[in-house]
Amino acid sequence: MFLRTVACALTTALAWPATADPEDPADAVLDALRLPEILEVMREEGLAYGNEMARDLTAGAPSEGWEDTVSSIYDIEAMEETVRARFSETFGDTDANRILEFFSGDTGQRIVELELSARRALIDDDVEQSAREVFRGLDGASDHPRLDLVEEFVEANDLLEANVTGGMNASYQFYLGMVDGGAFDMAEDEILREVWSQEAETRADTREWLYGYLLMAYGPLPLEDLQDYVALSSSAPGRAMNAALFAGFNEMYDRISYALGLAAAQELAAEEL
Repeated sequence: MFLRTVACALTTALAWPATADPEDPADAVLDALRLPEILEVMREEGLAYGNEMARDLTAGAPSEGWEDTVSSIYDIEAMEETVRARFSETFGDTDANRILEFFSGDTGQRIVELELSARRALIDDDVEQSAREVFRGLDGASDHPRLDLVEEFVEANDLLEANVTGGMNASYQFYLGMVDGGAFDMAEDEILREVWSQEAETRADTREWLYGYLLMAYGPLPLEDLQDYVALSSSAPGRAMNAALFAGFNEMYDRISYALGLAAAQELAAEEL
């Protein structure tokens, strides 16, 4: 779940939430991407992940306060504040005109609608497995224009490497939270070794989820529209936007992961009483 941060960070049209500064290009971009709706989906994913974690942590049902704790960790206002601040810092003085022009047009609006719809759908485990199976069936195929464009999109945005790195950093923060919460003793180098020992598995899982998601999202999209999107992503403003998105969402997930680690340690301590 931690890995699924930016692959679908887009949805429809321009809007101005109360937290945004309409004179700030970075805020304008995040509003065009409808950041609050993205975060709502991420919160849904997080609550589902929290339930899964509880089953792994405890022999029976989690404590009465577990769901409230997880809900407070995935606080939308705090998540948005973190993403906006880090995105703005990283995006800097990038010219946002081309980005805003694209996402306010029909093609951009359709793309972001498809991305958000697919992300919501993948919360369902059965839908996720189906998407993975579609990619497995196409992986390595030649003469498949849509897959070729998806691969170009992933490379242009460095999606695989960035998601793997972000996921491993979040995993490190989770272990650190567990240690600081007293669940077990691990030195920093031990945590790093543990996280790196999972790199190959993390990479394979991330690649399969990512391509399954993108093929599902862009399946209904005309190839020429997908080509236009790849072109935007390959441009200097597009690369700056995606780098800033990763910076914002990765910082958000690092904070969430550490808090989840602390909460998990407390849950384990309660089980032992």
